[in-house]
Amino acid sequence: MTLHEGRTYVVTGADSGIGALTASTLRRRGARVISCGLGPDVDVRADLGDDAGRDQLVDGILRLAPGGIDGLALVAGVATASTEAVRVNYFGTLAVLAGLRTSLRKKPTPRVVVVSSAASLSAGDDAVIRACLRGDEAAAVATAEQLLSSGRGGVLYRSSKIALNRWVRQSATGEDWAGTGVVLNVIAPGIVENDTVRETLSADPPQDSARDRVLSTALPQPLGFPGPVQAIADAISWMISEENSFMAGQIVFVDGGADATLRSDKPYADGVRYGPVATSRMLFWALKARMGPWRRS
Repeated sequence: MTLHEGRTYVVTGADSGIGALTASTLRRRGARVISCGLGPDVDVRADLGDDAGRDQLVDGILRLAPGGIDGLALVAGVATASTEAVRVNYFGTLAVLAGLRTSLRKKPTPRVVVVSSAASLSAGDDAVIRACLRGDEAAAVATAEQLLSSGRGGVLYRSSKIALNRWVRQSATGEDWAGTGVVLNVIAPGIVENDTVRETLSADPPQDSARDRVLSTALPQPLGFPGPVQAIADAISWMISEENSFMAGQIVFVDGGADATLRSDKPYADGVRYGPVATSRMLFWALKARMGPWRRS
């Protein structure tokens, strides 16, 4: 019997990138996977940008898995500088998590992984983060609109991921989660070789807004830039397996060494801020990536 055989998992964002590879990886290892996304080939199609779409996704999953789900990989996210980055990445993710909590509790070893990003190492917008953490979607979106109008929309993606990290740290050990046996953790990938990164770094000249997003969150990744998507799928696969039995509320950076490089042994405070040397180094690696995947030998 394989590690995941007989288990039922839900993967959001399963129509592309990390989500698609996670779903296929779990299936290859014996799991039943309920795939969710916006594409035509998923089991449940729904947009997490509003309440109707969130309810539609939860209702669809509950119909397909009336006996409960063993694991949930919340991969769906928006990386563009838009209010959707806040609506989907934070509020959509938590709405699905809340809607499926009872379904998870029907199983003996339920596991949840929230996909964040190593971009959360960079400083975010405090007003957006605070609004997210108090559950005020209207205020978070209004602040996001102000940032967009002032040309600071690039901070929204990482702000939504910082808020997710903080929510999980605050909640995972509480009665609703660890207290009822639901293991909840975060994975924070570095920059990996998906379609968005390939398009951004291969454009000639690079797309300005996309380039700025990459460089504003770009990470020194000693193990390679961009990194392999399969490494992220494999980590998620283990984190939602029953073998992951004693880890709760952790933010696991699978980032080619970026977190350790940037923070070393320093505690996290207000996010990493880059000086001229670090910025030059990231620009060098981004330019190297435009010439193809790069690995240190």
